Amino acid sequence: MVFYLTLILACQLAGEIVVKAAGLPLPGPVLGMVILFAGLMLRGLPDGLARVGDALLGHLSLLFVPAGVGVMLHAGLLGRDWLPIAAALVVSTLLTVAVTGLVMARLNRERGPEDGR
Repeated sequence: MVFYLTLILACQLAGEIVVKAAGLPLPGPVLGMVILFAGLMLRGLPDGLARVGDALLGHLSLLFVPAGVGVMLHAGLLGRDWLPIAAALVVSTLLTVAVTGLVMARLNRERGPEDGR
């Protein structure tokens, strides 16, 4: 279990190193996730990695604590810029719902009818 947790963190570290070295405009953990995904596509999903992932997902709420602290730390900034923040949240949510609906409609159309449903 420790090996697979180390693997996840090593992929995140590799992503951080590549982003810093190449000056890429994306977060290092995102690139680390892409690296991990590429490795999983090549080698498959080991059972131990699935257990570590399930354990992390079981404690996912704890990972939101730093974000919540950051929000409370910048409450004044949020109060001052609430309108653009609210507009960005509403527009991004609507775009996400629309794109998800379009993708699902296209995937369902390509797959065809299933058993007369």
